[in-house]
Amino acid sequence: MPFDLGQQSLGIIVMTFAVCTLIIGFAGTRLAGIAIKLAERTGMGQIIAGALFVGMSTSLPGSVLSVTTAWQGHTDLAIGNALGGIAAQTTFLAIADLVYRKGNLEHAAASATGLAQTTLLLSMLSVPLLAYAGPEWIIFHIHPASILLFIIYAFGLNLLSEIRDEPMWHPKKTDLTEEDAKHDEADTHPESSVRLWVEFLAFALLTAIAGHVIGQAGLAIVAVTGISETAVGTFLTAISTSFPEFVSAIAAVRMGAVNLAVGDIIGGNAFDVLFLAASDFAYREGSIYAAFTDQHIFTIALVILMSGVLLLGMLNRERRGIGNIGWESFAMLALYGGSIFYLAG
Repeated sequence: MPFDLGQQSLGIIVMTFAVCTLIIGFAGTRLAGIAIKLAERTGMGQIIAGALFVGMSTSLPGSVLSVTTAWQGHTDLAIGNALGGIAAQTTFLAIADLVYRKGNLEHAAASATGLAQTTLLLSMLSVPLLAYAGPEWIIFHIHPASILLFIIYAFGLNLLSEIRDEPMWHPKKTDLTEEDAKHDEADTHPESSVRLWVEFLAFALLTAIAGHVIGQAGLAIVAVTGISETAVGTFLTAISTSFPEFVSAIAAVRMGAVNLAVGDIIGGNAFDVLFLAASDFAYREGSIYAAFTDQHIFTIALVILMSGVLLLGMLNRERRGIGNIGWESFAMLALYGGSIFYLAG
């Protein structure tokens, strides 16, 4: 960076943070659109290709932020950003439910893959807790749990592909149920694959740089204001780097593609758990799980509870609830709002 953000005024820091957030919102959304086209052309299964391309592209700023700050030794910001991103993105579904006026979003988007994705997410979230509470095993400063997370994620993607291709059960169809559309329009895109890859790499580089700068701006905010790294990571940087998911989810709901909105958010959340594993690889002073604090454990418990509420909501499938949204969306908004008062206090 040409100058040290930590030496700048709060106004300059906030302006830098805001500009990078807008860059991530624009470039990240464009990146997600390109990623969908590339996923359609790979020949891989839709779930796997979508998770690898779309999940990676929308999560890139957050992953860069967590990895670079962990490398610098700022574990509170790295961990808070990783876990806070999952909480924020789950809350985005509740906001999307407010936008979807036909009825309850989780009722309309009922699918076997959505339930399986949420179950995979809950399984992955338990691993950091086991690493924290269990023996402090490390191999070249890396905890085996980090490797296990990648294995579980790969196994989960394969399982999701099987569930989507050959589901053993289907949700009951109602007048509000939206079909889980398959996106087979790859040949309708006139762009060449080479051009798509060039654009993908260009926007990926842009979002990665913006994610890194937001991390440094977050550290500068901590230094200038005295707000804890955990609070800044869990809320400020997590929401900022998750902006592409928010834009994509709202756009998908407005187009009626509710399954896409729900699937991308939950799938992105599972990918975001890998931020912790990647941060463990980057952290040079031992296992990053040993650096967990009570606030981090609280945030993990929060995202497990929010994901469990979402899963119950998708199983219950309430047609309409408070304010025309499901009870689960109302509960998720309340949980996230309450967590702000606790972690920022």
